[in-house]
Amino acid sequence: MHYSIPINRRKSKRIQVGNVPVGDGAPITVQSMTNTNTIDVTATVKQIQALERVGVDIVRISVPTMNAAETFKLIKQQVHVPLVADIHFDYRIALKVAEYGVDCLRINPGNIGNEARIRSVVDCARYNNIPIRIGINAGSLERDLQTKYGEPTPEVLLESALRHIDILDRLNFDQFKVSVKASDIFLAVQSYRLLASQIDQPLHLGITEAGSARSGAVKSAIGLGLLLNEGIGDTLRVSLATDPIEEVKVGFDILKSMRIRARGINFIACPTCSRQEFDVIGTVNALEQRLEDIVTPMDVSIIGCVVNGLGEALMSTIGVTGGHKTSSCYEDGVRQRYRFDNKLIVDQLEARIRAKAIMLDDQNQIGINLIDK
Repeated sequence: MHYSIPINRRKSKRIQVGNVPVGDGAPITVQSMTNTNTIDVTATVKQIQALERVGVDIVRISVPTMNAAETFKLIKQQVHVPLVADIHFDYRIALKVAEYGVDCLRINPGNIGNEARIRSVVDCARYNNIPIRIGINAGSLERDLQTKYGEPTPEVLLESALRHIDILDRLNFDQFKVSVKASDIFLAVQSYRLLASQIDQPLHLGITEAGSARSGAVKSAIGLGLLLNEGIGDTLRVSLATDPIEEVKVGFDILKSMRIRARGINFIACPTCSRQEFDVIGTVNALEQRLEDIVTPMDVSIIGCVVNGLGEALMSTIGVTGGHKTSSCYEDGVRQRYRFDNKLIVDQLEARIRAKAIMLDDQNQIGINLIDK
């Protein structure tokens, strides 16, 4: 059993993005965004399906033209995950994707024209039970606010968000979530703190344009971790300049590390030293790739020697403690009679983990059936 501190989540309203609830205590969802050309239906569907396989909850698609709106219809028909249409300026695109079954509109009301156009989109969203995400970004603030503040600050991001929220409030529409993203960690964090104290709508978290796979993951973990630890956030996206699949993996890793939401295997592994009795790094890397399909939550500790191996194994679902030629195995803190052959440890450990996952899934299903009765 690992030590953890309960997080008291901020109270928020609930909206429904397709079949996925967001807010009001619902599990924090992990989102990503396609980086294909939306006109290329085959490539976009292939990418969304790949994201579905790694567990993404919601996918956003850029829909910049009416042609893209037409291909959105074809994409929507071939995937199962809820889709958010990212739209700027042209209100007619929003109306078209609503007709084609979009699950959420990412659109800033104040940027799509006059009151009549805004009302037409909001009325359409209301009629079709489609929520809206107001997405404020430090890099694309309104000109008058840029002039007023001179540079991005938490206060200007808040004012921009409240400006768009006021429009929806005036139109009596409350099915929306809000984000106030920035590439600067502290600017984003403080902006979200201010917004969280002003409204009770769900908040979509993100450190926008965070950077490459490594540096972006670090920035996102720090920024999102600070907010999540304060109970702020109902859904998130890790924005990385890499394959969107990595965004989903990092997003789940953040939630898993904070013990907010468990999905798949949490690997605990030593950085290795001359005491290691088998190739720990190679073993962990191989298992991470082989076991991506496992969604059952479990902690697996892989430690190369007995110094820290026993302590970690006692707190893990499955634990390995390195020994000469063969290594000890623990399950749920209990040492097993069998040992792993260090030369075959990857194959043997994979088999053991898969068997454990099946057993845990069966136990969970029995528990669900008993509750249903």
